[in-house]
Amino acid sequence: MHSKKSIFSLLPSWLVRFDFMGVFEQDPFGNYLIIKRIIIFIIGWFTYYRYTAVNKIEIIGSDQLIELPDNGVLFLSNHQTYFADVIAFYHIFCATKWGYKDTISPPFYLFSPRARCYYVAASETMKEGILPKLFSIGGAITIERSWRANGENVKRQLDNAAQDKIGMGLKHGWVVSFPQGTTKPYAPVRKGTAHLIKDHQPIVIPVVINGFRRAFDKKGLRFKKRNTKLTVHFKPPMHFLPDESLESMIDRVTKAIEQEAPKDGAAAIPVA
Repeated sequence: MHSKKSIFSLLPSWLVRFDFMGVFEQDPFGNYLIIKRIIIFIIGWFTYYRYTAVNKIEIIGSDQLIELPDNGVLFLSNHQTYFADVIAFYHIFCATKWGYKDTISPPFYLFSPRARCYYVAASETMKEGILPKLFSIGGAITIERSWRANGENVKRQLDNAAQDKIGMGLKHGWVVSFPQGTTKPYAPVRKGTAHLIKDHQPIVIPVVINGFRRAFDKKGLRFKKRNTKLTVHFKPPMHFLPDESLESMIDRVTKAIEQEAPKDGAAAIPVA
């Protein structure tokens, strides 16, 4: 994806250039960017200590994020909690906007956070309570999972609008996607991830996270074990051939995010 980043504003096109503060600018889903910045600022200040004082976060490879374009970047990561993972990503994204390399200290970046970032989340997860609704305004691209609902395996009609919504997010900024679609370790990568890459051709950055499952509860809102080492490892961009098969793409993504199921006879130790 090499398109120019999109700008959505309530102002006429000839006045957009004068909106230096972005007061009238929106994202593709109708949320005001100034409101998103305020939400990211508040949540960022309330959660900063979770990653620096209560637990210690180690960031690897974030220096490459500084040179990335403002849009068309897809981060593919394993998933360990509903929200703690995503909040950590936002801290890192905002820090790299300010030129930080592999650190989120000090948190001055929260005064001008990166608002053009999104994450893919199940619709049902974002409807449960006030905090998830606030997190949703902060950049959630909600989708209806066709294979799982309310913690149970299901089979229902595919959410055909999901790919379009993620594509809109990519045209506007950065998108974090959890291709397994669940916090369960070693779950299979969904085919939709390969289709998404083929259709939109984003820059694909694989990410491996560790420690979040040990430190937080499943939702990622409460502490489970303090003084835990959290790691977020950004790997080099992946490159895919135009005619590469979906199976090959899925296999390579699975290996890149280190979610290959243990072989028979091996100890099935979940990634922490």
